[in-house]
Amino acid sequence: MMLITGGARSGKSRFAEQIAEKRGGDVLYIATSAVTDAEMAERIRFHRQQRPAHWHTFEGHRDLGDVVRLKRAEFPTIVIECITTLITNLLFDIGGESDPEAMDFIAIEQHILTQIADLTDAAQHCESEVIIVTNEVGMGIVPDNLLSRRFRDIAGRVNQQLAAAADDVYLVVSGIPVPVKTSA
Repeated sequence: MMLITGGARSGKSRFAEQIAEKRGGDVLYIATSAVTDAEMAERIRFHRQQRPAHWHTFEGHRDLGDVVRLKRAEFPTIVIECITTLITNLLFDIGGESDPEAMDFIAIEQHILTQIADLTDAAQHCESEVIIVTNEVGMGIVPDNLLSRRFRDIAGRVNQQLAAAADDVYLVVSGIPVPVKTSA
């Protein structure tokens, strides 16, 4: 399992896609975005067009460990893009779009960490190379609102969980992949 992290527009997705392309063979691309507005619909359309035509795409953000277990025999490489979008979608699936003051962030985080643990287990016990992309969100200022702070905290703990389980971890900075942890 490989984890690729970095800031927004750092080149992390491009790096993940380059690795998948170099590996050859069929690729399963698990896209975690959901259409929430016109701008997001356009982003998703653009990303669909950018992926190689021979790649297969699964769009979803729930129970990805099950997806990896089901598809691992078909695809030598599985790319999951992106974990922070998955976190956002699960956060709103579980917490609803209610007032953040009313959200049970402890239960939400536990559910998300359980989903990530299942995904990690599936990726570690899989013959496919699983490449996971996530955002590094905790390197800036402390957000000024409760929802953003909780999201940042959950994303940080999820990234720690993924990095601990990964064989290889890369931080992509301005398009340059920097190895953080390598199995070689």
